Amino acid sequence: MMLSGFFRLGVWQNFFRAWRGGYTGNLEGEGFTLGGVYVIGAGRQGVLLEHREKEFGDKVSLPSVLEAVEKIKPQAS
Repeated sequence: MMLSGFFRLGVWQNFFRAWRGGYTGNLEGEGFTLGGVYVIGAGRQGVLLEHREKEFGDKVSLPSVLEAVEKIKPQAS
């Protein structure tokens, strides 16, 4: 996303949401890498949830993570 990410309205909305919430973060690291969240089930269940950031500050829904975690079935030993 590089420099074009700073011109996106959603990025600035996410920044101000985090700032108002008291998140300060740090300025260490590269800073241009988008993140993601994966919930992977046991055995052959595979990926139960995949969330990739589309822009800086894009957050995964906590209820969707909890729902995916509840679907994990223990592997028979």
